[in-house]
Amino acid sequence: MKLEKVIAVRTSKTVYKDGDRAIKVFDEDYKKSDILNEALNQARVEETGLPIPKLLEVGVVDGKWAIVSEFIKGKTLGRLMEENPDKLDEYLNLFVDIQLQIHNQKAPLLNKLKDKMNRKISETDLDATTRYELHTRLEGMPKHNKVCHGDFRPSNVIVGEDGTNYIIDWSHATQGNASADAARTYLCFCLKGETETAEKYLDLFCEKSDTAKQYVQKWLPIVAASQSVKRKPEEKELLTRWLDVVDYE
Repeated sequence: MKLEKVIAVRTSKTVYKDGDRAIKVFDEDYKKSDILNEALNQARVEETGLPIPKLLEVGVVDGKWAIVSEFIKGKTLGRLMEENPDKLDEYLNLFVDIQLQIHNQKAPLLNKLKDKMNRKISETDLDATTRYELHTRLEGMPKHNKVCHGDFRPSNVIVGEDGTNYIIDWSHATQGNASADAARTYLCFCLKGETETAEKYLDLFCEKSDTAKQYVQKWLPIVAASQSVKRKPEEKELLTRWLDVVDYE
């Protein structure tokens, strides 16, 4: 494998292009179990028939673990939104339609979203009272088993040159409640400072899925708690505000 052409750099990982393959190389301190879980998630989602790059192999390159997938020619939806701001509404419509396509799938062997969220809440620096409130709220939410991407944002959709919209980066995939996945996407927009787009997205998601906005909002403190585990100083103010569970009662 040739690691020459870099196509993406993310926290603790770099993606390279080698011919018709994309090679995601992880830093040496990245947990092996998380890498293998990501590859397993991708394989399980691939079996649903969703348009995603095919997993080709998992191996070690220059002493670092790597996941090798098909390389998809095209531009991300995030790039298209930046290049064509006048088409934002059109792209947002497509974005939500793709997310609903994901939520229509089942993958019974994926980890459960509720289990992941409970674990994340326990890992936060929040006081015991807030953790108890969040665990209680999570337990009271309806149990669903829809495929949830877990980090669905425009940069994780590639509009392929072949006309297919491919969904990438399945490291956070679970099965669970679609509204939790929507709350996570809403949070992603807000953390980027794209508040107006976040509101447009949420309105569209609720309209197209026939979901009450208040129902998605009840997930906001839970997804904020999950995000706070990353302990990014620049996110602390927004997440702390969302973690006031009383705001969403």
